[in-house]
Amino acid sequence: ARALEAGGLKVVELTLRTSAALAALGEMKRAAPALIVGMGTIRTDEDVARSLAAGADFLVSPGASASLLRAMRVAPALPGVATASEAMTAADAGYRAMKFFPAEPAGGAAYLKSLAGPLPDLRFCPTGGIAAERAGDYFALPNVPCLGGTWVATRAMIASSDWAGIEANARRANALKPPRP
Repeated sequence: ARALEAGGLKVVELTLRTSAALAALGEMKRAAPALIVGMGTIRTDEDVARSLAAGADFLVSPGASASLLRAMRVAPALPGVATASEAMTAADAGYRAMKFFPAEPAGGAAYLKSLAGPLPDLRFCPTGGIAAERAGDYFALPNVPCLGGTWVATRAMIASSDWAGIEANARRANALKPPRP
């Protein structure tokens, strides 16, 4: 967490894919209190409750069932969508910002560009298969204020305590997003 923060990131997503994720969220919040840490891979009402109890600042899901859309309303959330119909369903439930997942397999920046016309009021945080080299394609779009990429802090980097490498990647990630007027 300190390496991500030192690299200039202000908001990060941790995924709920291991039994250690909830404890890791708490550790991240203690290590870097100013860092806004969300919990991703939210799939159930129980995931919502456990993540918020662990200190998640926001929630992110890979998809969005009707019940999950309702459950996530208790906190800032990015429900996952991959199609225009799913985005419209989430919008009908009151969401204006969504996770676009899996971004690259689902059509990437070209697909999100095509959504900007008919869905101009919606914003997307694309994640899934995005290499750092492709970030500029996404940030050029008016409907993409942020994106996610595991390349910033890979499992190997975390396992080897490569905090300097993570900080360098965080700096690189932070520099990828051009300032908007």
